[in-house]
Amino acid sequence: MATPTLTTERLLLKPLEKTDAEQIQALYPRWEIVRYMVASVPWPYPPNGAEYYVNHVALPDVEKGIAWFWTIRRHEDPDKMIGLICLYDEEDNNRGFWLAPEWQGQGLMREASIAATDYWFNTLNRPLLRAPKAAINDRSQRISVSSGMRLVKTEKKAYVCGELDSELWEITREEWNALKRS
Repeated sequence: MATPTLTTERLLLKPLEKTDAEQIQALYPRWEIVRYMVASVPWPYPPNGAEYYVNHVALPDVEKGIAWFWTIRRHEDPDKMIGLICLYDEEDNNRGFWLAPEWQGQGLMREASIAATDYWFNTLNRPLLRAPKAAINDRSQRISVSSGMRLVKTEKKAYVCGELDSELWEITREEWNALKRS
């Protein structure tokens, strides 16, 4: 099944394409974005980092049917990417995202996260969504809390900025759909 375009009140979530690597390369390699990413993300970010990731990691995983990637764009400027959100059929790591710092604090990632989470549960019919994050990443944590997720595990993990306390948050399909109805 091809990844569809998703829309929200303010956002257009377009399926990732090879040509998006250029915009990702311009936006992503900033400390504010990468510091809480898993340690496997190279830092400093190489000049071909986005092209490699899109063509050798993200899109091949989409082709395998184990991942769904969307670029995040505003309806007002659909050609300009402001972030990325993905879903992964991987144990304890089902959703990840990043947003350019200049667009943070406006509820845009929460909006994108709701659309992707609803797709996970009500299109892909998955029973459980789990999202890991650095415990110190307050903004990501607030998205999990506001989405009805609960903290289920803490441990130490390596991030780009070093070893940190890490949290695993989860919500079930039944909990998600009950929350949407309330």
